[in-house]
Amino acid sequence: MSHRSVRRRAVLPGPLARAVTYTRWLHLLTGAVPAGICAFIYPGASGIDEPRALWLLVTPLPLLAGWAMLPVARLAEGLQARLLLTPGEHARRPGGDPAAGIAAAPATGWSERGLTALWLVLRLETGVLTVWLSSLLPATTAALLAAGTGGAPEPVLGFRLPGHHWLYGVLAPLPLVLLAVLVVTAGNLMAAAAPRLLGPSAAERLAALEERTERLLEHNRLARELHDSIGHALTVAVVQAGAARAAGSPEFTERALAAVEETGRRALEDLERVLLLLREGPGGRPADRPGLIEAERLLESARAAGTALTAEVSGEPARLPGPVSREGYRILQEALTNVLRHAGPVPVTVRMACAPHALELEVRNPLPAPAGTASGRDRGGRGLRGIRERAALLGGEAVCGPHGGQWRILVRLPLDGGARPAP
Repeated sequence: MSHRSVRRRAVLPGPLARAVTYTRWLHLLTGAVPAGICAFIYPGASGIDEPRALWLLVTPLPLLAGWAMLPVARLAEGLQARLLLTPGEHARRPGGDPAAGIAAAPATGWSERGLTALWLVLRLETGVLTVWLSSLLPATTAALLAAGTGGAPEPVLGFRLPGHHWLYGVLAPLPLVLLAVLVVTAGNLMAAAAPRLLGPSAAERLAALEERTERLLEHNRLARELHDSIGHALTVAVVQAGAARAAGSPEFTERALAAVEETGRRALEDLERVLLLLREGPGGRPADRPGLIEAERLLESARAAGTALTAEVSGEPARLPGPVSREGYRILQEALTNVLRHAGPVPVTVRMACAPHALELEVRNPLPAPAGTASGRDRGGRGLRGIRERAALLGGEAVCGPHGGQWRILVRLPLDGGARPAP
């Protein structure tokens, strides 16, 4: 805690040193505005102190009930409650946000209108009481000071203090202390009541949960993008560097360096694109992501790493739907990265079939020795899990594991929303 804060708390008690106490006081005072408007009509400004002014606790109720029936009333009250009851805290994240329980949206049902009406009644009654005490108690302090110093005290509620005595001056601070306690207590009670009467409805909570889920899904997708792109680039670079050192050939080293440079450049482009999406939020430009029409660069990158790669392409990748093409590209990238990372530069067979109703991707490579180690890849690692997740999001299916003496990754992505089981 800073020295300035220590000095401030040494002068004022804790609640009085907080700005929220005074914004809540303002919120309490504004609750009496409807009563003040009615007071100028009846009994008039000169009769507010008279007993018939008690009607001001009841007279505005029909007007408040009518206002509560308008959907915008709940929006206005929610914004005001957020601004004055939780000042400065409404911009925090939902996990630590006291204002997160106060809705800021129009009413959508009669139950919400009814709760808004109750809130307005509560504001009216506490507001009138706060205005009355905020004028009565300071006036009492002034009367006590006048009586304690030999002056002529003004009457309070029609009562004039008898005589003059120094004891009146000693008692003078007590009404102000009482006012401070009442203001802090009433403000805390209003802040506690606001989430219960102005809290979000079940539909609003569901919408907020769906929005949060969308953000998490988007973040997970971007994390997979980085994993696939950067992981592929690093794997190719490591394999190329190891092969160049083992080959001892200047020509091969030159080709390896060129392949590392090209792969690194592509990875930097992907990194910049993902960072741009993170800055812009969801709703970026998915068309900027590479698709299977650019799959040849993945195949060339694998060949440059020393892999004897055979590719069989049927159909027209350019006619694939955008989501299928983009996810298929990442699946193929991860499959080739998986081969280079766990089996090294071994012969690889890639089959890509663009059928009218589905896209099939198959990547095969020999099992490393001993054969049992390859199957361990299927039990862990984010790469294969990411392949399955991408396929499932599109209604497809991915099968990864040993098959016919080889390691096989077979993915089927439907083009029409339906998927048939992969063999």
